Amino acid sequence: VQLQASGGGLVQAGGSLRLSCAASGRTVPRYIMAWFRQASGKEREFVGYISRSGSTTEYADSVKGRFTISRDSAKNTVYLQMNSLKPEDTALYYCAATSGSYYVTVGQYDYWGQGTQVTVSS
Repeated sequence: VQLQASGGGLVQAGGSLRLSCAASGRTVPRYIMAWFRQASGKEREFVGYISRSGSTTEYADSVKGRFTISRDSAKNTVYLQMNSLKPEDTALYYCAATSGSYYVTVGQYDYWGQGTQVTVSS
C-alpha cells in the first residue's frame, strides 16, 4: 500500500483544515487507517484511527471533539477534518495503515505516507 497525504497549510487558531490520505492498492479496504503527528523536537504521536468499515473511530484525548476521521472506500481516501485548531496542533501529520488491529503506537503500523505540515498561528 502506498499512501499520499495532502491538505496541510497555515491556519489561524480556531480555524479548520481537512487533510487527505490517498491510498493505492487493491486491498486498501482491508487496512485500518490512522493519523499520527510529530511536532518539532517531539516524538510522533497517535491522533486517531478508523476501522476498515469506517464505523469505528478512536481519537487521542488532545483532539477528541475537534478532529474527525472518515474514509471513502470508493476513492481509497481517508480524511482528517480538524476544527477549532490550536497552536499546539502544529505538527507534521502522517497517515498510516495496518493490516492488524486497533493500534495506537507507531511501531504497529505497516505503511506510512509522507507527512503534510500543519501550522496553526496564534
